[in-house]
Amino acid sequence: MGITNSNKVISAERMDCDGSLKVTLALTAAPDIISNPTDIALVLDRSGSMAGTPLVNMKAGAKTFIDIISQSTGGQPAGEIGSGSHIGIVSFADTATQDTQMITSVDTLKDAVDALSAGGRTNHADAFSKATALFDPNSSNAKVIVLFTDGKTTAGAPPAPVAAAARAQGIIIYCIGLLGSDGVDVDALNDWATDPDATHVAVTPDASELEELFAELAANLSKPGATNIVIDETVASDFTITSILSPSVGSAAMLSSTSLRWSIPALGVTSSESATLEFFIRHVGQSAGTKLVNESITYSDTEGNVVDFPEPTVTVECDVVVTPEECPVPVDLTVGGCSDSVVMDMGDVYLESLGRILQLDVTIKHVCPNKRVALAVLLTEVGQNGVEYPRGTKTMTIPAHHFPTCRDVLVKCIKFVIPEDLDVSGSTQSMCNPRSFKVRFIAHTIDSSFRCCGASITL
Repeated sequence: MGITNSNKVISAERMDCDGSLKVTLALTAAPDIISNPTDIALVLDRSGSMAGTPLVNMKAGAKTFIDIISQSTGGQPAGEIGSGSHIGIVSFADTATQDTQMITSVDTLKDAVDALSAGGRTNHADAFSKATALFDPNSSNAKVIVLFTDGKTTAGAPPAPVAAAARAQGIIIYCIGLLGSDGVDVDALNDWATDPDATHVAVTPDASELEELFAELAANLSKPGATNIVIDETVASDFTITSILSPSVGSAAMLSSTSLRWSIPALGVTSSESATLEFFIRHVGQSAGTKLVNESITYSDTEGNVVDFPEPTVTVECDVVVTPEECPVPVDLTVGGCSDSVVMDMGDVYLESLGRILQLDVTIKHVCPNKRVALAVLLTEVGQNGVEYPRGTKTMTIPAHHFPTCRDVLVKCIKFVIPEDLDVSGSTQSMCNPRSFKVRFIAHTIDSSFRCCGASITL
């Protein structure tokens, strides 16, 4: 089945305007046998030509095969074939024997393999017949025969029609051949096995390679979930990637301030396997609202799995900004594209007095929703003798905000004009003297639910 789960989650549903959050990408892959339970008849040649080293190596290979299938199906600690799959053992010489039924016990299967002894001729037809009989015709599981032999047919009926009948029932046949003393017929193996031969038939002249052949076949049956995975993630333009943690599987690299690549060589090759990648993003936009975290995310792998990731959104809350005093109205000026210089009459600007402008920002903490605020700003100048002189008082109404919870309210651009003829610094310079000031703020909520007895108040 390949990729069995894909997910993308964020660590918070809401964030401040310049806040950060964690993004987690997750994948789970599993061998095909987990999502498609399979019943496997392991059919083993125990004819006389198998005596000695070939039998020993065949047993090792068969037990390795059982172990890999158990691992691939998520077998239990007690040693079970998992995920609804089963293995049955059939052995053959003059005739074939069902050494086990379709079972899940790894120990019982291995005991049946260990109990085999070599002797007799080679009856492939009966082997296919007894193996076919192991399968439950009412089961929806996939059905596979894995036949191992080291020689030509020397007993029983012709095996080709029996193998063809098994294939006609939807049974997939794999053949492993050892070029033993009897000389295995490779053409016959190709005829018996499911097409194409290249992926269903394996032959070796060396008994020491049997374990490897059984292992490769078991891996082929279980099939990797995904290999050569590449995930390219690009976050939305209102965000920037600040850091990437090392993924649990594979490697990740930042391609730009808004994009990254996560590469995984293989996932879910022998058993169900998960991988996660965590990275952090910061909001750099200037506006509030509900925003998509990612602009795009693409996935590819060798197996061609199609993967879709969720598209999480986050609510961005920027500070409440109040600008009680507007900036001066600008005068428009247009300069021609080919002009080296230009002289424009911009009108009159009246110089009322020399001086300075103080522009103040202040944050009013914990303003509750639907409450207007009265704000007073008191400015004084400190003379050389430490005496304070008044320089201005401003009062203003801060509009109510309507967020669901209390918020800090930023009041920007409170301006005071400080003429130079009021300089009390004691300096003899006419302009640009250092001057010291003190600012005091008074703020309180205007709106209240309190009412004096008998009073009638209109808001």
